[in-house]
Amino acid sequence: MYSRIIKLLKSQSYLVLGPRGTGKSTYLKRQYQNAIYVDLLKAEIYTKLLANPSRLEDLIPSSFSDFVVIDEIQKIPELLNEVHRLRESKKIKFILTGSSARQLRKKGTNLLAGRARTVYFYPLTCLELGEDFNLTKSIVYGHLPEACTKEDPRHYLESYLQTYLKEEIDNEGLTRNLGAFTRFLEAASFSQAQPLNISKVAEDCHVDRKLTEGYFKILEDLLIAERVPVFTRKAKRRMTAHPKFFFFDCGVYQTIRPRGPLDSPSEIDGPAWETLVWQEIRAMNAYEDWRYEIYTWRTQAKQEVDLVLYGEKGLHAIEIKRSDKVRKEDLESLLLFKKDYPIAKLHFVYGGKEKKILADITLWPIETFLKEISFLGE
Repeated sequence: MYSRIIKLLKSQSYLVLGPRGTGKSTYLKRQYQNAIYVDLLKAEIYTKLLANPSRLEDLIPSSFSDFVVIDEIQKIPELLNEVHRLRESKKIKFILTGSSARQLRKKGTNLLAGRARTVYFYPLTCLELGEDFNLTKSIVYGHLPEACTKEDPRHYLESYLQTYLKEEIDNEGLTRNLGAFTRFLEAASFSQAQPLNISKVAEDCHVDRKLTEGYFKILEDLLIAERVPVFTRKAKRRMTAHPKFFFFDCGVYQTIRPRGPLDSPSEIDGPAWETLVWQEIRAMNAYEDWRYEIYTWRTQAKQEVDLVLYGEKGLHAIEIKRSDKVRKEDLESLLLFKKDYPIAKLHFVYGGKEKKILADITLWPIETFLKEISFLGE
């Protein structure tokens, strides 16, 4: 098991949210060895508590003072009322894990509104992988813990997606047409690390636009995709309204993305490079409490900066290119951003080997950037 950077709480109840397979349960069992574990993926426990949520109290000895961990709380959101009652009346400390925000958002309003802190759990970071980090493998298979340790990571990722499709989508009744949703997933993968045009995705998967928007909402509720908004603060140019779209892990993206004889490596691996940088920043931003808001920047004239970080620690503009060469035109959007936002620090992450500064822009070999990423928190 890899050491995780995430900082867990020791004296209060909280909710741990993250996609399935990111290692939430395994990590909690290691950190809280004296806790009581209630696994809602086990049929016997699930059936018992679904029939009567108040039976939760029967699983907790009266003298127990450690944490009670409830895995996959979204399976029985009605348990949230019982959790709240036991917290208030008996001061029991709970850790609730979830891989879907849909039911929790509907029925756990009090819990999610500040009475219990939410901690987010992501795939492994490059820093957590340490010496096991391999750029080529990461780009193809991503950073889900089992994808990093299985002998056949591609088979694992294919099974992982089937688990999501069957258990989270089909069994939960989130869509009536699993075939249409599967087509949608493939169509959405062509938008990875790109401005999202929902109408175009709807056309490609032969589903109407309203339903396609609902499908994207399902992905976000299941924590397996995110839309990154456009940075418009004090904008001096006309900006596009389309957010950028990401599946949460580049290995998941690579597994969903169809391949054909006309696909070039840059069309598939280019978005994977950007995804790897984005998911690393996203995780470290949460774990280290950098408090950046993460954006993209794209003008209506199609000048674009891949990622923009804005917060108390400053303003960073980051462009990511797979090429090992740096052309003058590759830097134009960053320099334009600097013209509009003089305080911005500019970064160009690329496939070369040399770190250097060129025209106010720090050129970062991607492996160096990922290994030294903590500089963003300084």
